[in-house]
Amino acid sequence: MTSAAFDLAALGAGLSFAAALGALSSALDESTAVVVSAPPGTGKTTLVPPLLANRSAGRVIVTQPRRVAARSAARRLAQLDGTALGGRVGFTVRGERQAGRDTRVEFVTAGVLLRRMLDDPGLDGVDAVIIDEVHERALETDLLIGLLSEVRELRDDLALVAMSATLDADRIAAVIGTDAAPAPVVDHDVPAFPLTERWAPSPAPRLDDRGVTWAFLDHVARTTASAARDLTRDDPTADVLVFAPGAREVSEVARRLRDAGGGFDVRELHGQLRASEQDAVIRGRRPEEPPRVIVTTSLAESSLTVPGVRLVVDSCLSRHPQRDAARGMTGLVTAAASRATCVQRAGRANRQGPGTVIRCVDERTYAAAPSRPAPEIATSDLADAALLLSCWGAPGGSGLRLIDPLPADALDDALSVLRGLGAIDDDGRATDDGRALAGIPADPRLARALRDGGPLVGGRLAAEVVALLGGDVRIADSDIARALIDLSGARSPEARRWSSDVDRLQRLVAPAPDVRSGLDGAGLVVALAFPERIARRVERTAEGATYLLASGTRAGLRGPLASAEWLAVADVTRATGRAAAGSGAIVRSAAVLSEQQRDEAASHLLTDRVEAEFVGGRVQARRERRVGAIVLSSSPVRASAEAGREAVRRAIGRDGLSMFTWSDAADGLRRRLALLHRECGSPWPDVSDAALLATLDGWFAPELDALASGTPTARVNLAPALRRLLPWPEAARLDELAPERLEVPTGSRIRIAYPPIDDPGARPVVAVKLQECFGWAETPRLADGRVPVLFHLLSPAGRPLAVTDDLASFWSGPYAQVRAEMRGRYPKHPWPEDPWDAAPTRHTKNRAAR
Repeated sequence: MTSAAFDLAALGAGLSFAAALGALSSALDESTAVVVSAPPGTGKTTLVPPLLANRSAGRVIVTQPRRVAARSAARRLAQLDGTALGGRVGFTVRGERQAGRDTRVEFVTAGVLLRRMLDDPGLDGVDAVIIDEVHERALETDLLIGLLSEVRELRDDLALVAMSATLDADRIAAVIGTDAAPAPVVDHDVPAFPLTERWAPSPAPRLDDRGVTWAFLDHVARTTASAARDLTRDDPTADVLVFAPGAREVSEVARRLRDAGGGFDVRELHGQLRASEQDAVIRGRRPEEPPRVIVTTSLAESSLTVPGVRLVVDSCLSRHPQRDAARGMTGLVTAAASRATCVQRAGRANRQGPGTVIRCVDERTYAAAPSRPAPEIATSDLADAALLLSCWGAPGGSGLRLIDPLPADALDDALSVLRGLGAIDDDGRATDDGRALAGIPADPRLARALRDGGPLVGGRLAAEVVALLGGDVRIADSDIARALIDLSGARSPEARRWSSDVDRLQRLVAPAPDVRSGLDGAGLVVALAFPERIARRVERTAEGATYLLASGTRAGLRGPLASAEWLAVADVTRATGRAAAGSGAIVRSAAVLSEQQRDEAASHLLTDRVEAEFVGGRVQARRERRVGAIVLSSSPVRASAEAGREAVRRAIGRDGLSMFTWSDAADGLRRRLALLHRECGSPWPDVSDAALLATLDGWFAPELDALASGTPTARVNLAPALRRLLPWPEAARLDELAPERLEVPTGSRIRIAYPPIDDPGARPVVAVKLQECFGWAETPRLADGRVPVLFHLLSPAGRPLAVTDDLASFWSGPYAQVRAEMRGRYPKHPWPEDPWDAAPTRHTKNRAAR
């Protein structure tokens, strides 16, 4: 591939990053991996790609996080180069490509490059890859860094440049560098134009349980209209940029601004617009055209330069994917934008001159926002990422140099989904089905619905449903079928974008000319994608209904769909308020599902088995047919012996051994065994709760059978069960090593109180009248002499006198004082001066016996 070099001097005229090209060239001479950090608008996206193209013969690929940014950057570079778009400079995004064999610089989205690498892991013909806007920490960008780091281990000629406006440069340099040294960093900074900050908090809440409030959108529109009039009165060339969290809010603010009048050209900018409409906004306006107010999503935060902007109005809200680990679901949530995001937005106002930012919050609310956004890898559903990594040969990212590892819980959930789709094997490697799904540019679940749903309901309907679910389309009343009707008959930008996606997806489906399906097939397509979200109505109220999903989640629903018994739910998100009906979640989009469709989509979730439970001291069994957590039918049956035993096992595992009445004999035996296990070790058994529960089938087997047959728990004697644990022949020494009673010099046999099993520091205790111990010079010891008995010595009346585990020391010391105090009080009882030599008299023995 040969062509004339790019004229860097001409391309860099007026761009401050031209001054950094020398430093970048020097860094590339030292290393094939370089980090570039430069503010927005300095020209790095325009100048770095042609610099790399001039240094090599192969293609330079530049990734952008968004399609509009890829198209815009390609169009601008081609225009500055004086060549046609699709020639030396081109782009490829989902559903659109203007690039050819002679293209030297190709702008793509990260997702396009990831899927291209699955087919061409070595990137044949590519000499350099530039990853732009790394600071946004998009999931696909993070994955690209990991995959490209591995490719560079085999291709030391492949250059890799990571670029960003606000970048943790040292951290990224360590990842894309080598074990021996991090990548060099080229840091380019320029003085910023002045920026004025103003605060305009809304008197109404920004958010409620349904999302962004209408009152807050009214406030944003009023604030914008007033500030725009003041700005353009002083500077007719200035434009306004308004940040809203999502496409719906963009449209609502734009409509309010149009209704307010003022002579402004109100434009929208978001991912659902046609490419031509997005490009028209980015190109700017001619001097004779009226001032523009551009209402945008995060699309314009950093990866795009919107010329002429001098005022930014910021809702300080953002919409991002958020995984609900408790319910195993992920959806878009609207929340306070991070302070770093707000700074990025404000920077659009002073990129080309002095500017102003108006934040629609107070300073305290702004200060309480997160300092920076969480990387997508920490909050997103990872099914698509996990499938890509499995196809790459690095399941779970194993062996890759990633900025952050994939979170274990989210990864486990993703792998479980992929196994359910048959996309990976038990080792996490991609199957043939998995590779086929990875080739469809959609979430693996939607790819499965497209592939398997086409032959069942027709390729067109399957593509329509998948295009709807894969886009950022707000579905009125949560009704997918109704949304399909509305989109089919509309001419809005949203409808045109959807129709384009449908055409693209339909080409990926095997033709099924004999299959015809009405909109009632939409539910089957949704259920094929999300079988664990098949839902049954469990409660109906005047305001709506509550549904139980096959996954076990409950969710509320309001609107016409609440009359359906069965739904295929595409989107369910965490929520509070009346719409959630106390369930903690609401259904955002769904389609009616028939029972036949339910069984067809979720055959792997259907079970028909006997469920036995041990309730109220008895085994009760029912035959239940289920789809996941949803019970389809239930009838009482007689439990088999094994089912009964298993029910008892579960009950004991749930409630513990405390569900039984422990007799004194059983409790005493358990304490004795615990002492021997602690002091002597094997073969004396561990009788802790955990150990007993783990070996239940051994020592407790007859009792399990009895309970399963109907014996009440109160009649279970645990002492014989525990004796099954005794080791033979060592068991013959049990009464020697840990006797129930201790024979004292008088001949009495006093019960030994062994310590509780959960108090290993306690001692065996014998409470005995002092006179019965006369003649003992040393303290008796248990467990082969390892454990001295702790004596609680009592008066003739049974009152405590002393506590000791050393009788010899007691006789030679404290006993003298006890004797002096007690002789007068109990004159009929012996108090010898030398108690260790004194033998108890018959009188004492008899009294003790009594």
